[in-house]
Amino acid sequence: MERFDIAIIGTGPAGLEAAITAKVRNKTVLLLGSSNTSDKVAKAHTIQNYLGLPNIPGADMAKTFLDHAKSMGVEITDDKVNAVYSMGDYFALQCHGGDYEAKSVIVAAGMSAMKPFPGEMENLGRGVSYCATCDAALYKGKTAIIIAYSEADEEEAKFLAERAESVTYLPQYEYVGKLGGNIKVELDVKPAAIVRQETGYALETDGDTYTADGVFILREQVAPSQLVPGLTMDGNHVQVDRSMATNIKGLYACGDITGTPYQYIKAAGEGNVAALSAVSYLASLNNK
Repeated sequence: MERFDIAIIGTGPAGLEAAITAKVRNKTVLLLGSSNTSDKVAKAHTIQNYLGLPNIPGADMAKTFLDHAKSMGVEITDDKVNAVYSMGDYFALQCHGGDYEAKSVIVAAGMSAMKPFPGEMENLGRGVSYCATCDAALYKGKTAIIIAYSEADEEEAKFLAERAESVTYLPQYEYVGKLGGNIKVELDVKPAAIVRQETGYALETDGDTYTADGVFILREQVAPSQLVPGLTMDGNHVQVDRSMATNIKGLYACGDITGTPYQYIKAAGEGNVAALSAVSYLASLNNK
C-alpha cells in the first residue's frame, strides 16, 4: 500500500491551501473530500474580505480555488473518512471507499451543525456505525436501518442490502431514487433517539419506532472526537497550538474545525501553517 507524506481531510479553503502548500514543498498528498469543494463556499452570496478577490460570488470563489489546486497538480479523492488511527510512525485512514496510509495527517473537515442523536455515541461501534460498506459483512441475514443525508448514500444502501436480510432507509434529503427489493424507504421521518435493546436497537422518530440489528448514520462528517481516537477537544473544536499541531504527534488541524472566526481567509491561512508544520514534522522523521 502506498504511504503518502501527508493526508488532508477536507476540500474547503483550509484543505485546498494545505494541499497546494504541500505540493509546493514536493510532498506526496492524499486529499480526501468532495470534488466540488465546500458547499459553504459555493453557496455564499458575496465575499468581500478575501485578499485579492474582492466582491466575489461564492460559486466563483469555489471555482477559483479548485482551478488553482488543479493547476498545481492537486488531485481530490472523493471519499468520506470514517476513522483515523495513529500507528506510531504513520496513520491509518479508514474510508468508505477503502483504506489509506500517511506519515502525517491534516484535518480540515470544517464544522458540522449536526448534533449526535441521544444514544448514538454510547453505542458507536456496538451496533451503531458511520459506514455501511465497511460493516456490511457483519449483517449477513440481519436487519439494518440507514439514516441517510445525501443521494450518494443510496449506493451504500444497495451494497448493504446484498448481504442483509432487510434494510430500512430513512432519507433526510429530497429523495427521488428508486431503491427497492429488500430496501424499504420511509419518507418524511425524523430520527430522534437510538435505544439499545436486549436484541438489537430501536430507532425512535417523530412518528413510528423502527427496530433492527444495527443502525447506520451516514452523515457527511464524523465528529472530530470520533474521527480520531484520543484527540483533545476544546468544546466542539479541535485544540491546536500556533503551529496547528494537535495533541497527537504528526496530526494537525486547521480551518473552522479549530474555532472562530469562521472566515475563509482565516481557514486558508491556517491550512498554509498546518502544511508547513507537517513538512517540518516529516523532516524530523527523516533525521532520525
